[in-house]
Amino acid sequence: MPIFKRNPFGQILLLKKWLIRFFGIISHQRYRGFNQLKIEGSEFIRDLPPNNVLFVSNHQTYFADVAAMMHVFNASLKGRVDTIKNIGYIWHPKLNIYFIAASETMKSGILPKIFAYAGSVSIDRTWRNSGKEVNRQVKMSDISNIGIALNDGWVITFPQGTTKPFKPIRRGTVHIIKTYKPIVVPIVIDGFRRSFDKKGLFLKKRGILQSMVIKAPLEIDYENEKVESIIEKIEFAIEQHPSFLKVTPLEEYVKSEEELNKKRDFWQSY
Repeated sequence: MPIFKRNPFGQILLLKKWLIRFFGIISHQRYRGFNQLKIEGSEFIRDLPPNNVLFVSNHQTYFADVAAMMHVFNASLKGRVDTIKNIGYIWHPKLNIYFIAASETMKSGILPKIFAYAGSVSIDRTWRNSGKEVNRQVKMSDISNIGIALNDGWVITFPQGTTKPFKPIRRGTVHIIKTYKPIVVPIVIDGFRRSFDKKGLFLKKRGILQSMVIKAPLEIDYENEKVESIIEKIEFAIEQHPSFLKVTPLEEYVKSEEELNKKRDFWQSY
């Protein structure tokens, strides 16, 4: 019998637990201190089964989004209602929460490598590599690893594959859904792009209200529903369908405070 219990990817669970505890403690102030995190829909988390759950979300930073979800999921499972108040929930975290990330991102430094141990399912992107556009086949081992993670627990994915808003949903996400038939839970986040740098490691601005809305699981006909239909459902659920461009706050698609002020001045004088 092994001394230390491991998950299906060979990671030592005790080490993973301490990593989640450590990073949970040092990151808590980012969502309940320097900035605040408004949460809606935590009741859906408590009603989910222990495995085969796929969270789909829009994406604003590499790591801050996932860290916030880890806080919210664990707090919800410990009875918190739409809050991460009292960080005691992190002492016994759910250890089978995974997130899908690009291999090149998770190998880009010592910190990402540590984050990877805490829960990454790393995949090779088929459309981009080292900042350049590519076109390569999906690695079946990547799909299999996602299936292993779903069989073991919960998986977070960002189906647009980029932090830029209103980009199309990658068809690979739908392939995963139709293959493994998970419960699909949409999440909509906001404010992270204004709070943190692109990687989500450094605080860019204080006093930002961040938000996370967890929605009811999608109704999907895994056998008969067309890929395009599922894509559209996800686009609307995570509020990334092109129609949302008409109602999305201006802050979502301006790149700097200077540009934002110019846009506001224009609309105020219109």
